[in-house]
Amino acid sequence: MTNSSHSSHSESNAPESAMEIMRGARDQLAELTGMTAETVTSFEQTENGWALEIEVLELTRVPDTMSLLASYRVDLDKRGELTGYRRVRRYERGRADARRSDGR
Repeated sequence: MTNSSHSSHSESNAPESAMEIMRGARDQLAELTGMTAETVTSFEQTENGWALEIEVLELTRVPDTMSLLASYRVDLDKRGELTGYRRVRRYERGRADARRSDGR
């Protein structure tokens, strides 16, 4: 089957693995914000691509437990390109995060 509507990953430039998607999302967010993207805390495939939550170091403090982190919701298209992001919460590194009503 040539020229099928279901092209392979290499033909469509789509990421080939979950790790590749997560690395790409972290790199793109860090480049846009100028901050260090530390950890992917949520990752799911959506109808239009992927949705991730990424922890970002926003402000370094001493001691490190007082540094400010933030979680960003990041949306990627099916090719792994960032289509949008927003900060969803901000907190000190040393503080326990209260469980949210949606289970995250």
